[in-house]
Amino acid sequence: REQPEETPQPAPRQIFQERQRITGLPLYLQGYLSVRPSGCQEFRVQWTELRGTMLFFYDDKKAPMYSQKLDISALNSAASVHPDGNGSAQFILRLPNGEVELKASDCECGKEWKGFILTVTKLSVPSDESLLPGQLSRMHEVLEKEKKRRITLNNFSSTSLKRSSPPSSLLTTMPACFHAVSRQEAAELLAKNPSCGSLILRPGSDSKSYAVSVRYELGAPCLRHYRVLAKGTSYSIELERKVTVPSLQDVVNYFVTQTQGNLKPFVMQT
Repeated sequence: REQPEETPQPAPRQIFQERQRITGLPLYLQGYLSVRPSGCQEFRVQWTELRGTMLFFYDDKKAPMYSQKLDISALNSAASVHPDGNGSAQFILRLPNGEVELKASDCECGKEWKGFILTVTKLSVPSDESLLPGQLSRMHEVLEKEKKRRITLNNFSSTSLKRSSPPSSLLTTMPACFHAVSRQEAAELLAKNPSCGSLILRPGSDSKSYAVSVRYELGAPCLRHYRVLAKGTSYSIELERKVTVPSLQDVVNYFVTQTQGNLKPFVMQT
């Protein structure tokens, strides 16, 4: 199957926002790539997004949900790009659990993909690639973003073992947006009182965990619920990639930070 000849264009804004919500990762590069996992004979053309240190593959450029994903954070190496007989460029990602072969529409595009992948996985812009000035500039921008993302992630993932134990009175302090309501009641509160906020922390349905209910404005309002598990003295948010934070307030802060303030804690006005 040949690469589509159209010039890659970004997905519509609403789809971009939905993918951002689903993956929880910043977008660094996107476009068509042909993918061939180890052991497979044929390439498969996929709309591909590099987000953080993950590659997400979509069957359709406008599909909000990915069909496959590949964690490249433990990348060992990326084989040199080489053109094939059709002018396209192939390169191999060597990972601890196997190899994945990727093919770009041309050599220049292949070098760009390889360069961005090496930048985010090695936290260094490759110096031995013949890249264009514009590509190098974008890679340096992505490098700074990825470094900041790693710092933020490490801060959120730090457990209270690195801190002195808080006074017992603080253990029962709940965020202002905590409401002892059911899933349905949370949905109704968010729908009827948009001016009060868009994020509610509430008890989980099993009475042993917590949950976060949020209302996104993506063209049409979109309601989502996320489970939060208490693990010792920390809390685990069940996203595509679990995030562990030291307090329930940090759970709220994580959602606000990741959406750049688009989500706001729900506090009833008096």
